[in-house]
Amino acid sequence: MTTPRRRFAEFFAARWRGAVPLRRVFWWDMLVVGSAINVAAAMAALLALSLGVPGAAAVALFLAPLPYNLFLTAAVWRTAPQDSSGMAARAVATVWCVVVTLV
Repeated sequence: MTTPRRRFAEFFAARWRGAVPLRRVFWWDMLVVGSAINVAAAMAALLALSLGVPGAAAVALFLAPLPYNLFLTAAVWRTAPQDSSGMAARAVATVWCVVVTLV
């Protein structure tokens, strides 16, 4: 029986090794789930600001997904082949990481 901690570790290890198809890492993990996490963090930061929480705490909430964003971008880079579709995925992943970090 696998524990939740082991499944969590396997999730990250598989993506880091490039064992997960690019289609899954790019479309589902990064664009769908990663974007949803970033939207939730942005909303939490705005809510915190509206409730009078100090600005530094709101910024910390907003930037909380940054390590995951960097991981997903690196996972796409490691998984993408060197052909034209892989280069396009790498470019979009890089732009996505910048956009979700700044917006």
